[in-house]
Amino acid sequence: MYRFLLTPRWWGINVFVLLAIPFCVFMGSWQLGRFEDRVQDHRTADKAASTAETDPARPLAEMLPVTTETSGRQATAKGRYGKQLLVPGRELDGRRGYYVLTLLRVDGGKALPVVRGWLPGDADPAKAPAAPGGEVTVTGALQASESPGSNGVSTAGGLPPGQTAAISSASLVNLVPYAPYDAWITLAEADAGMKAVPPTAPQNTGLDLKAFQNLGYTGEWFVFAGFVVFMWFRLLRREVEFARDAELGLLPDPPAGQQGNDDATTAVTPSATA
Repeated sequence: MYRFLLTPRWWGINVFVLLAIPFCVFMGSWQLGRFEDRVQDHRTADKAASTAETDPARPLAEMLPVTTETSGRQATAKGRYGKQLLVPGRELDGRRGYYVLTLLRVDGGKALPVVRGWLPGDADPAKAPAAPGGEVTVTGALQASESPGSNGVSTAGGLPPGQTAAISSASLVNLVPYAPYDAWITLAEADAGMKAVPPTAPQNTGLDLKAFQNLGYTGEWFVFAGFVVFMWFRLLRREVEFARDAELGLLPDPPAGQQGNDDATTAVTPSATA
C-alpha cells in the first residue's frame, strides 16, 4: 500500500520536507537569538545609564571605541575649540530646534565633536553662542556616531554651509579640516544660553518594534515548519486512501463525457483493426 513512497514524485516531496524542516527551525532559532541579543543589549544599556551618573568621568582615550557598555558614560577631554557647526531638526522637550556642535581639537591633531547645547527654532549661526577660547576641559556623555534615519537623525541632504544632518565621522570628515573621532560627547552642563542635550541609548539596543519583529519572525518560522509536517501527513493520508480505494474497486466512475469517448474509442478500434 505504501509502495507509492518509492515513486519519483514522492521522492521529491520527501526530499523537500527533509530540507524545509531543518531550514525553518534554523531560521526560527536565529531570529530568536537576535531577539535575545537585543534584550541583553537593552539590559546592558540600562545598566550603563544607571551607573553613568555616579561613575567618575574617565579620559576619552580609555573609553574608545564606543560600545554598548561605554556609551552614555562620562568622558573628559582637554583641548581647544575649533570649527563650529549646527545640527538642525533636533527635538528636545517636545520642541523643535538645533544642536550647537563644536569640534574640540585635542592632542594628536584629531578633533572631538562636542554638542555644547540645544537652541529652539531654525538653525541660525547668529544665535549660536561662540565657543570659549583658550584651552578647555570638557566633560560629557560619550556617544557613538549617528546613522541617518536613527534616533531622529535626518536623512535630508543639501544643507546650507555650516550645517550637518548627522554627527558622525563620515559626515564631518568632509566639513572640517581635521580628522574627527568616531564618537562625540554631549556636555553634562550646556554652555550659557543653551539647554543640555541628554544622551541617547545606543542604536539597536532598545526593545523597540524591530526587536519584537524578530520575535514575531521566530514564531512564523516555527509555524512554517509545522505547516510542512501537516501538509506531508495530509498528502500521505490522501495517497493511502486513494490506494485503498483502488484495491477495493471503489474509485469513482469517470464523467459521462469521458465514458462516452472511451466507448467510442472501443467501438472504433475493432473496425479499424478489421
